Amino acid sequence: MKVLVLGSGGKIHAIIWKLSQSPAVSKIFCTFKNAAIEKLAEYIEIRENDTPKLLEFIKSNEITLTVVESDTAINSGIADLLRKENIAVFGAGIASSKIEISKSFAKKFFHKYKIPTAPFGVFEKESLAIDHARKAKYPLVVKYDSRIPGSGTIICESFNEAKTAIEYCLNNLYKPVVIEDFIAGRSVSFHVITDGYNALPLSAAYTYKKSDEGNSGYTTEGMGAYAPVSYFDRQLEEKIAQKIFFPLIDGLNSDKIGFPGVLKANIIIDDKNEVYLAGISISFGDPEAQTILPLLDEDLFAVMYSAAIGALSDDYEVLNINDEHSICVVLASSGYPHKIKKGFVIEGLEEIDEDNTLIFHSDTSKNLYGETVTAGGRVLSVVSVASTLHRAHDAVYEAIDLISFDNRKYRKDIAKQRVMEEV
Repeated sequence: MKVLVLGSGGKIHAIIWKLSQSPAVSKIFCTFKNAAIEKLAEYIEIRENDTPKLLEFIKSNEITLTVVESDTAINSGIADLLRKENIAVFGAGIASSKIEISKSFAKKFFHKYKIPTAPFGVFEKESLAIDHARKAKYPLVVKYDSRIPGSGTIICESFNEAKTAIEYCLNNLYKPVVIEDFIAGRSVSFHVITDGYNALPLSAAYTYKKSDEGNSGYTTEGMGAYAPVSYFDRQLEEKIAQKIFFPLIDGLNSDKIGFPGVLKANIIIDDKNEVYLAGISISFGDPEAQTILPLLDEDLFAVMYSAAIGALSDDYEVLNINDEHSICVVLASSGYPHKIKKGFVIEGLEEIDEDNTLIFHSDTSKNLYGETVTAGGRVLSVVSVASTLHRAHDAVYEAIDLISFDNRKYRKDIAKQRVMEEV
């Protein structure tokens, strides 16, 4: 069977790597290329928003399953078009994207369907937003409704910080502005596979979003992650299913925006073990995909295809997750997530023991001499899987020591605190 994957980055390399292990998959095509992905998939030069050409390619090449994993592809409507044509597709459509790209829509949706989330207000007028912030308790969270570089979420420690964030948001037309209470607690990133009606969980992960050690610096897509999460037990998983995912999926269906694909919940767990939904994504997280897919003891193609045709509950009671531990560390270019330089030769990749460590490429390419070089901000995801978190931690940083390129940047504290607590 043939598969087409739409998306980019290290998560796409990880998804294709996992799909390639399926005995049912004979060929994988993708719209993303780097220095390594070509070993697993054939690159096709079609833009992800060129739906007529994509549809023609899918039909003429008899693609069995299309996996839609990028914002561009989701908002092109290719998933909607394929479903109208009764062609199997795993991924969200245009209408579903509102819950991810509009924070005000998401918060109102959570409130409408009684999904626990931080108390909030949505403001179009600057004066009302500032008045609300003046009376609020701090820390206070200010969220820009539409996407901007970075996360568009600011944790403000004072009224002056909140006022500045509100003014910037509304003056730059990122409105409305969402202002919500700050909930202190532990965070977790939790993915489920859904066929639009039922959902099965993958491993929970903890993600490091800040660019620098000690969770300082700029907010990024993610500088690393680890899984599983020690404080995420079966009881907590059941609570999240009952309070978050069941009403979430029912709500999506009630609003006619449900879909077969991935839902990623960003969850806060407070000191009373109560759960709050901070936000939803409608595709795999990066670097979460690189971290959790090596722990999945299932044929990913079979799971995705089952979801795409609405048969998930018929084919699976649970998804088998192995008992090992996974740590992912992102090697980035210095300057990320802002100004970066490209074209630096990456050395040491051939020295990596592939039995213990996985290297997923994000922004890499080949130069005129056939050398692997940096081609963007997030360059590589280095992943180690081991029987304990401590062993995975040692293995991933030993592998990183073998890899070098000019202007290399990475966090040295991924999972460090958890490892120290286990000693």
